[in-house]
Amino acid sequence: MSKFGGNDKREVPGISSGSLSDIVFMLLFFFMVTTQMRETENKVIVKVPEASEVVKLERKDLSSYINIGTPTRTYQAQYGTDARIQLNDSFKTIDDIRDFIAAERESMSEGDRAFMTTVIRADEDVRMGIITDVKQELRRCSALKIMYSARKPAD
Repeated sequence: MSKFGGNDKREVPGISSGSLSDIVFMLLFFFMVTTQMRETENKVIVKVPEASEVVKLERKDLSSYINIGTPTRTYQAQYGTDARIQLNDSFKTIDDIRDFIAAERESMSEGDRAFMTTVIRADEDVRMGIITDVKQELRRCSALKIMYSARKPAD
């Protein structure tokens, strides 16, 4: 008999799954850190005017955005070049603002509803009549905490 004689009935050892959970959590953590959540796609052109006083939002998750401006070039054939109101990812009318605010309130917790802020991002060339109509509709649905998005003045 030889020393190195083969025993053909040996089994292949199983793959250890002890470090598998570490690898999965490391990949999960990597994707959580590097991924950005998409808010909304701007369908209107907004060049905000300069501001004399700037206030930073404390919690952006409690704010709802209303964009007002002319549609981008891809949407001008369908919607024209007049100023339009964008709520989330679609063009709406002033009458739809009440439903938008109600849906935003429902998505928040009961305690955070009092701190909800409506941010109006309006192009500097938009007529004041549209802004006034939006503000009146926000008053009707009791969304009284309103901020205007603006650029910081150039130093």
